[in-house]
Amino acid sequence: MAVAIMGPTASGKTAAALAIARQMPVEIISVDSALVYRGMDIGTAKPTAEELASVPHHLIDIIDPLESYSVMQFREDAIRLVAEIQARGKLPLLVGGTMMYFKGLVDGLDDLPTADADVRARIDAEAARIGWPGMHAKLRALDPVTADRLAPNDAQRINRALEIIELSGKPMSELLARREKTVLPFELLSFALEPSDRAVLHERIALRFEQMLGERDDAGIVAETAGLRARGDLHLGLPAMRCVGYRQSWEYLDGLYDRRQLRENGIVATRQLAKRQLTWLRSMPERIVIDCLASDATAQLLATLDKHIRSA
Repeated sequence: MAVAIMGPTASGKTAAALAIARQMPVEIISVDSALVYRGMDIGTAKPTAEELASVPHHLIDIIDPLESYSVMQFREDAIRLVAEIQARGKLPLLVGGTMMYFKGLVDGLDDLPTADADVRARIDAEAARIGWPGMHAKLRALDPVTADRLAPNDAQRINRALEIIELSGKPMSELLARREKTVLPFELLSFALEPSDRAVLHERIALRFEQMLGERDDAGIVAETAGLRARGDLHLGLPAMRCVGYRQSWEYLDGLYDRRQLRENGIVATRQLAKRQLTWLRSMPERIVIDCLASDATAQLLATLDKHIRSA
């Protein structure tokens, strides 16, 4: 058996996983598309050195920000790691908020057309003329189901969805619906930390971003982003630099807005991310929902997990 701890940003997933680790022998598999990158610590809320040392963690700091990491790679790595952890007599905990990774793990990979550089270039050229919100509106007319789960400025995924339509002649949502569900080689018990009051989650998100930002530009996420920019080989077209917080910090360093606007834009982008994460979660019926705002949320999770283990 393996356990998934899912939830939106700032829902307390890391704290819940570490609490479980104090009660039973586990190893943590990160399910986070930002934690894979080396040198991106503050803006990703990466576990501290002490937390990483307290229990084995996997799929953190595994690639350079110049590289990419696909759902297929994650699925292969996660299935391999679960088997290895189980062989060591420990419980694998899959912890994170990248819902596309969870969906890819549970449902299997799709049979979508492979990327076409020429098509993507044409889409990028059109986006340069009308903007990504305009491209999002175009996608909504062609595939409203996919458009509903994408932010208007999610350039990478909007491009991919439009590319699929052009290459296949069908909406991505239709192709995904046809996909046969894959049977995992292990039982997965899934918990979802979801807020009973989104306003409270929004307050947590604001506080977290303010902590990441810090009081000065020579510390916090701005300084971290400046260090990444100084390498000279990174740009906003890369998946790593499009991560929430880093994109806004990069644009701030480009002089597009002031520090007050940076704070506002970062918080809004993080709230939008949380909204998309919750939308994904609602599409996952086989999950045990726990109110992440409850004072005993972690205790509830532990009690349910213990009961399940005892009855297995």
